[in-house]
Amino acid sequence: MTSMASGALTVGFDLDMTLIDSRPGIHACYLALAERTGTFIDADLAVTRLGPPLAEELVHWFPAHQIEAMSDLYRAMYPAIAITATPAMTGAREAMAAVRESGGRAIVVTAKYEPNAGLHLAHLGIEPDELIGDLWAEQKALALREHGASVYVGDHVGDVRGARTAGALSVAVPTGPCDAAELRAAGADVVLDDLTHFPAWLASYSGCSGATAARA
Repeated sequence: MTSMASGALTVGFDLDMTLIDSRPGIHACYLALAERTGTFIDADLAVTRLGPPLAEELVHWFPAHQIEAMSDLYRAMYPAIAITATPAMTGAREAMAAVRESGGRAIVVTAKYEPNAGLHLAHLGIEPDELIGDLWAEQKALALREHGASVYVGDHVGDVRGARTAGALSVAVPTGPCDAAELRAAGADVVLDDLTHFPAWLASYSGCSGATAARA
């Protein structure tokens, strides 16, 4: 689909640890994968570094020649294990609603396998205008540019890099593996404590007629 007309607001959101707390579901899925394959996986450790693509975690536990097969197996097991175990992050629905109430569009751009990302959103009743999966860090700029996103909200330094590559304002929340100092050091334009602060920030940003918001 084409991007919005010039001047209209499109806000992109990351998924894992931005809109959803995927730690319980991913933890359970890693344990199930370990049991299925007889391979040790430290699920407690794995869920402290969510954000990058699945393969970047699996290389810690499987030899390189097995990564593609293990990725396929994990993704096949995921819907039955991880979807119902995963709640929305506090403020996620309200953040997306705030975009719509401002007359804009809310899209989700995530590194997660797109079909499973869609299952999460459907289960939680979160309906973005677009969902684009399988993009990480700077790759996210491809979707952000295509859909005309001027703001991208995420929890990881990779999300900050994606926003900056796209020329979008980077709004960061330290609700994932990266703390506020890391996000600022990576170049985030705005750091909010969590998404509950996003509607008020957006109202202020929108009121500036598109001017770059002050750092928070």
